[in-house]
Amino acid sequence: MKFHDSFLDEIRARLPVSQVVSRRVNLKRRGREFVGLSPFNKEKTPSFTVNDQKGFYHCFSSGKHGDIFTFVMETEGLSFPEAVEKLADEAGLELPKPDPQFERIAKERMGLFDALEAAACFFQELLFAREGGEALAYATRRGLSQDTLREFRIGFAPKSRDALKTALLKKGFTETQLLEVGLLIKPDDGRPTYDRFRNRLIIPILDAKSRVIAFGARALDSDQEPKYLNSPETKLFDKGSTVFNFARARKAAFETGELIVVEGYMDVLALHQAGFTNTVATLGTAFTERQMEQLWLLAREPIICFDGDKAGEAAAARAIDRMLPNLREGQSFRFAFLPKDQDPDDLVRTGGPTALVAVLRAAIPLADAFWERGTRNKLIDTPEQKAALERCLNEEIDQIRNSVVRKHYWYTVRIRLGRLFWEHDRAVWRHDRPRHVPVVEGEALETLVLGLLVEFPEMFEQHLERIKNLHMSARYEAFKNELEKIIELPVEITVASVYETLKPTKFFLLLEHVHGEGDPAKHLRRGHRLRARFPILKKHPPREFVERCLLLFVSKIEHRAWRADVDEALKEFRLQSDEASEERLLLLKEEEECQRIRIENEEKELDEWANEIRSAFDEDGLTATKRRSRLEEAIARVKANKATWKRGHRPVGHV
Repeated sequence: MKFHDSFLDEIRARLPVSQVVSRRVNLKRRGREFVGLSPFNKEKTPSFTVNDQKGFYHCFSSGKHGDIFTFVMETEGLSFPEAVEKLADEAGLELPKPDPQFERIAKERMGLFDALEAAACFFQELLFAREGGEALAYATRRGLSQDTLREFRIGFAPKSRDALKTALLKKGFTETQLLEVGLLIKPDDGRPTYDRFRNRLIIPILDAKSRVIAFGARALDSDQEPKYLNSPETKLFDKGSTVFNFARARKAAFETGELIVVEGYMDVLALHQAGFTNTVATLGTAFTERQMEQLWLLAREPIICFDGDKAGEAAAARAIDRMLPNLREGQSFRFAFLPKDQDPDDLVRTGGPTALVAVLRAAIPLADAFWERGTRNKLIDTPEQKAALERCLNEEIDQIRNSVVRKHYWYTVRIRLGRLFWEHDRAVWRHDRPRHVPVVEGEALETLVLGLLVEFPEMFEQHLERIKNLHMSARYEAFKNELEKIIELPVEITVASVYETLKPTKFFLLLEHVHGEGDPAKHLRRGHRLRARFPILKKHPPREFVERCLLLFVSKIEHRAWRADVDEALKEFRLQSDEASEERLLLLKEEEECQRIRIENEEKELDEWANEIRSAFDEDGLTATKRRSRLEEAIARVKANKATWKRGHRPVGHV
């Protein structure tokens, strides 16, 4: 129904925006405007403003903007006519009367609605009558309670070919009406019409106003085909525009901020009964643009439940193809995959509601599902294969009609591809050749760096400023700060003095962990934990080699911080797509990639050097006795020199 601008303006004049909005948002006056927390995003600082003089609201966190009609549509999931009707009633205005032609069409439609309502009552009565015993027993076996059966108005269609037809004709409905709403089938050979639904459990399908517009039917005989049968498309029922249980789920979806989407109505019944009243179904159809619009009325990122098998993966892939063109700012989907061979009904019956909650919490964003689908089982061993993958992903991203969302997908994929290619090439390189320089990440990397700084305190002093700026985990950061204090003392620092200084403190356990106190009884030398993590130290490498290894590990910790900065810049860019944030993101990503390449090249060079060191130490022809003698001589030389070493003057070849 169309509304004249003057009628809409009269509603706006009677209902200030602040009055309508304050039903959902706690507003506080600030000058000529009102402010409050966004009803569209979770936030701690108010970014939602209302201006009664200008007649609009604006949400800076989500970018949403509009008047009282759009606010009711956005927050209550109503269509525009429904929002106008609701606000007109609140404003004390009568809706304008439709023109005669519209009234005639509306009257015809009401007759069709009446026929479907009468059919629903007929089916519902039979379920609890003697004829519906088998259907009621089936529903009970499926775990449906009496309350659920009555709330969803579940019914039973008898085996008779014309039981419904006879009952509704007696009520005054015409055969034409029953054909128009799909309750009857008319044979092509001229035989009489007959009931479409026979010997089936009947589930009414409602529209957004809770009116019956069609039926879904589940076969009761095992050999009855098809197992599930829906009404055909009619003047009232468009399968591609209908979301099952939309009207019932609307309130719960708005209260929780989440919407669960399953495949069929039986799953909806089971989840609703288990307490998930924010569940809807797409009636087995592929996602249509109209269905997506309806789902977004109820939640910004509905969770789509798929089976956890190959069929579920295929369904998710088809859904992604349908969804990509329609994505827009702040509106997407999340994918949840069920355990293999289980549908939502099975899951809640065997594992209870907590099992489904766990699945929903593990739901992944559409962007992640898109990435996993696009990169799964793809070869990236050569530059040509990498280029093919990049081209394929970009072609799919080009299907996104919204330019802002498309740009963010492009940036996200570009960053992920860089990391994927780097990690793949690094893994291949590591697999192809023996490794003598440790490949460690996270706290293991920090442990190795701190162990080297204890063993070689003069290197700590030489690179003090750079190491002071490293960001480590909390416990290692405190330990590093304590080492800094020791290094800055105006005395000669040795490994022994580090131990003597830290032994009475709480940091001694960490010192023992990163370096390793000696134990003669176990034939363990001081620093045994460090050498276990970095075995090349047992081969007496040159000081320059050790120093470059230390700086390599420091660079890797610094690179970790750069990657965090890139992720933060990407988040900032997603919130505000301006030139400044775009330029910052590109510069950070470029620098991060340069660092990554430098680290990779240094790793390769040092690993080759380590291989030479190992080969020189383990010369062919040396007996085990000579190797042991060489090691003992090296240890004696180190012990003799340690007492006279000055900071920064250790000889090449120390342990």
